[in-house]
Amino acid sequence: MSAPLAAPPAASADPGPFGQLRLLAARVGAMCLVELQKLRRDQTELLTRAIQPALWLLIFGETFTRLRAIPTGSVPYLDYLAPGILAQSALFIAIFYGIQIIWERDAGVLAKLLVTPTPRAALVAGKAFAAGVRALVQAVMVVVLALILGVGLTANPLRLLGTAVIVVLGSAFFCCLSIVIAGLVLSRERLMGIGQAITMPLFFGSNALYPVTLMPSWLKVLSHVNPLSYQVDALRGLLIGTPADLGTDFGVLIGASALAIAVASALLGRLAR
Repeated sequence: MSAPLAAPPAASADPGPFGQLRLLAARVGAMCLVELQKLRRDQTELLTRAIQPALWLLIFGETFTRLRAIPTGSVPYLDYLAPGILAQSALFIAIFYGIQIIWERDAGVLAKLLVTPTPRAALVAGKAFAAGVRALVQAVMVVVLALILGVGLTANPLRLLGTAVIVVLGSAFFCCLSIVIAGLVLSRERLMGIGQAITMPLFFGSNALYPVTLMPSWLKVLSHVNPLSYQVDALRGLLIGTPADLGTDFGVLIGASALAIAVASALLGRLAR
């Protein structure tokens, strides 16, 4: 009697590192699409948020261009200001994203998401990059307004693509910073207060409105550790061609975003309790 045939080896349940990366990317994309569906249902939010950057460009930018009170070399002040206002508009969208996380916790949505096989990092990254896409939509509005006002922006497709990447990275970092704060304070009221308290220092403590060389020494130190400064520096270099250390700018934003996603993912479970 012949020996029974051996059963074929069972397929490994481990998809391997590349399979895990593909799975993670697919789940990040799915979470991002879910977030963007909300944008389609409430498009007025972007229009209302575009009012503030429009006022900065129309009033502050035009006035200080005429006054010539802030030295920006051969670059007109309005041209110098436009990338800073673009970064500011993305910051204001992303920094209050944690409120949505708290709302999802209160509605029971977050608890349901956490029991799915989707990694927490994918949940956070999906929201972070959705915030980046929201910021991109508003960035287009800022760019169109800047062009109407006569700002000399680049038309190079590669530079515009780099601009989009910088906007998404900066928004992802500040979105995750908001989620981290939400995971620490656990309430919408406290998050709103802290968000309002840190937004303007982040903005005025960066190079969005004036060159770093004009800052007092203590503010220069804060500017060098402020991710918004690196975002603005990259946007200026890409959009209007001012000298910029793009390698450092991209590196800082990528590293800051990755760290923020990791910390926010670790705090997500605390938020859901």
